[in-house]
Amino acid sequence: MELLKLGRGNAKLDTAIGIFDLPAGHSCPFAKDCYAKVDRKTGKLVKIPETKFRCFAATSELISKKAREKRWYNFQLIKAQKTIEEASELIINSIKAEKQLEGIEKFRIHTSGDFFSQKYFDTWLLVAKKLPNITFYAYTKSLKFWIKRIEEIPENLHLTASRGGASDELIDKFNLKNVVVVFSHQEAIDKGLEIDHDDSHCFNRNCHEFALLIHGTQPKDSFAMKAVTTLRRKGITGYRQNKKLTKRNLK
Repeated sequence: MELLKLGRGNAKLDTAIGIFDLPAGHSCPFAKDCYAKVDRKTGKLVKIPETKFRCFAATSELISKKAREKRWYNFQLIKAQKTIEEASELIINSIKAEKQLEGIEKFRIHTSGDFFSQKYFDTWLLVAKKLPNITFYAYTKSLKFWIKRIEEIPENLHLTASRGGASDELIDKFNLKNVVVVFSHQEAIDKGLEIDHDDSHCFNRNCHEFALLIHGTQPKDSFAMKAVTTLRRKGITGYRQNKKLTKRNLK
């Protein structure tokens, strides 16, 4: 029986967190500001003029054919399941069969990709309900799928609306927990938002809005690239902030 290819942690997450990924952009029907995707065959970035900053997940597919193929394998296999029940069983069996995920307490749905259909979104609702001992979480721009099931989200599934998508108006209309990408610490201060460096804000029920720092490789000469370069000069080279940084450096 074919199983999905899962991961455990990465540079910004706790190593005890499971991960499931899909191809960036290709599985993101409501992406806008961060919309980016890589051609599966050529491995080249597809030019999308409207993109304000490049999704970090697309960059990993640019430099790693292995990552690209793994995500496409997952995408095709999950889409091949005829029913929500079949798809949920596939995910659950894949989690249980992966030795490196034994005993995990948290699972991130997508460090790359998003909920690409209502059926797929509903699949993860069922997975969370069937695995109550695992805390699942996801950032998403697929807000229409969320809204349709807003009264059915299980307690162990934490969703955060990612601003910068095609359905942002639903965030305020339905008072959804949300996050926005900022290009500097000062921008977060001006917006009155805390910056999350380790995904901990996703699980905090008292935190309704927060920010993430821009990261990853950005288009040459773009405003986003200039912001990333400025952060790197201050010693901030990724999602996580160097604990040795001083308040003076962050200004």
